Amino acid sequence: MRDYEVVIIVSPQVEEERVGSVVDRVTGWITGRGGTIDKVEPWGRKRLAYTIKDFREGSYFLIRTKMEPAQVDELESNLRLSEDVIRHLVVRAEG
Repeated sequence: MRDYEVVIIVSPQVEEERVGSVVDRVTGWITGRGGTIDKVEPWGRKRLAYTIKDFREGSYFLIRTKMEPAQVDELESNLRLSEDVIRHLVVRAEG
């Protein structure tokens, strides 16, 4: 298992009450395939540097996780298909 950092931007159309369930769904994709969640850091609602799908802001989250390298492609595919996540980034963490 390797350490990864996953940053997601949740759409501003998602109600504040549902943002947590979007993050839970993403962490569920990771743990459902044998990965573990080390930490979830909410960065809050921020203005985007440029518009994405006509949105000017979004809710940012950093998820520190451990998972097998083979899981990364499946996770990115799920994130791409999710309408609630407007951008994501998965990087291998050093350490």
